Amino acid sequence: MDSQSITKKKRDANIELLRIVAMLMIITLHFNHQSNALLVLGEPASSVQIFATILEAIAITGVNVYVLISGYYLSSSKVKLSKVLLLILQVYFYTLLISGAMMMVGAYSVRSEDKLDRALRYLFPISSEHYWFVTAYVIMYVLAPVMNAAVNTLKRKQLKTVIIGLLTWFCFIKSIVPAQFGTDRRGYDFGWFICLYLIAAYIRKYNVVLFRDAKRSALVYLVSVIVIAAIIFVFYKINFETGKFIYLARDIPYHYNFFFALTGALGLFSVFRFMRLKENLLAEVIRIIAPYTLGVYLLHMHFEIADRWVEWIEQIIGETPLDNVLTFFIHLVISVLMVFFAGIFVDWIRKYIFNFIGRVLGDTGLFRLIKRVDDDLC
Repeated sequence: MDSQSITKKKRDANIELLRIVAMLMIITLHFNHQSNALLVLGEPASSVQIFATILEAIAITGVNVYVLISGYYLSSSKVKLSKVLLLILQVYFYTLLISGAMMMVGAYSVRSEDKLDRALRYLFPISSEHYWFVTAYVIMYVLAPVMNAAVNTLKRKQLKTVIIGLLTWFCFIKSIVPAQFGTDRRGYDFGWFICLYLIAAYIRKYNVVLFRDAKRSALVYLVSVIVIAAIIFVFYKINFETGKFIYLARDIPYHYNFFFALTGALGLFSVFRFMRLKENLLAEVIRIIAPYTLGVYLLHMHFEIADRWVEWIEQIIGETPLDNVLTFFIHLVISVLMVFFAGIFVDWIRKYIFNFIGRVLGDTGLFRLIKRVDDDLC
């Protein structure tokens, strides 16, 4: 195989950089929530709460962007049984290993649910939604071959009609009706992920230029952020004075399937599609780091860690300053980067262990069976 064909197989460094940015945005969302830095309905707003809410509007697109990237790549590739199994094993690596480690060091948390419910979270992390994101992501991943077949079979107009129909169901109606429907999971489910997957697949298949150029794409993202923040602040103010519009002030702008969360994600995705990074050491480092980003999520959002990592970091660098915007922002940046690089390191170790097991067991009957299934799927 020549060097040119190898280069063609490399993932775009600009999109991989966006994958990293998206995970940093997701950690920021979690930090804001866990540090109690966001607006509280019915209470006067501090400068830090206003600033954190603006950051929330900036980062709320992170989940949608991450799923769009997955759909963009998966829609043009073969989903092998080995990849699905590796994804599931990766989830188990974190759910079981972290739980065991927490028990060994005596840091096992005391929760209100019974032992059976706790055991189900660890033994069946996907079915029990130990991580809601992973449950939706795995289902989307498993359904990828079916969706790819539909994308490759349907005519362009038919696929566009399907996407518009799904958006109407999952996004458009809920964004204008100030009440939550029984079928609306706020974007926290595989239905919304399937919708995002098909959008990304459509973009890739037909090489759709969403907003003409990078500047217009950035403008779409910026306007979406401004609208989200404006809705939050306006209805927070109305609620503060009247006690009304709780759902609009507290919920809708923060939903992943809110219309402007979608447009913001598409705008940001489009910006990075137009970006061209030089093929140098930085591009290679980005390609090396990006595949470990899911591990960052699995580590810091583990059931035993999700509500405690901010507190642990505070024991290292001090309490989160909620009285000064600059010191709060510095604390946030340090905390987010600590979590990100810790997650990258742990997942690098996890991959090293998986690779070692793969080499040791590569000639076993089970591994040969999986390889035959992969070959048949290809």
